[in-house]
Amino acid sequence: MITAIREVRRAKGMTLDDVARACVPPTTAQTIGRLETGTRTVSVGWLNRIAAALGVRAADLVTLPDRADIAVAAILDTSGAHAPKRPATVIPPAPVPEHVAVSVQAGVGDYRAGDTIWCLRIPPAEFAQALNRDVLVPRPAGRFLFARLIGREDGKLHLLPLGPGARQQVVTDPPWIATAVTLVRAL
Repeated sequence: MITAIREVRRAKGMTLDDVARACVPPTTAQTIGRLETGTRTVSVGWLNRIAAALGVRAADLVTLPDRADIAVAAILDTSGAHAPKRPATVIPPAPVPEHVAVSVQAGVGDYRAGDTIWCLRIPPAEFAQALNRDVLVPRPAGRFLFARLIGREDGKLHLLPLGPGARQQVVTDPPWIATAVTLVRAL
């Protein structure tokens, strides 16, 4: 089986040791290296462990002939744009059932008209993970609030809307919130 573990790891900016430590249970950098290069057989169990450590789906680590990965043409850093030292690809974002989207019609905060924000729905038990992140919060009667989650206390979420001069709002016990995870912006 041909895997894209190395490409995904590099695209995430992680070292072999970073991935090894992020695995549950942790493993060694040498083991991850052997799985990347194919000197050790990659089982479904290993794919799932490494995918979780990288924050991707296991399917993203398998090179499939019908999947259209995107070639990296240049790397942009503080010294400018330059060619990658080794061929690299990135995996286009793939939706999961927990994703919802926000379509931006007019600029607000850091977002511009035409942007699409992919958000990951999370249950109340995971709300603390969304602190200081932009979130979509359902409100009664089919309304929503898109704001920065700045605090959480006794089932109440303290949110700061993104517009200038906006006042803090408090929402009590929403059934879920969706954390902004991917920004798609046409140039």
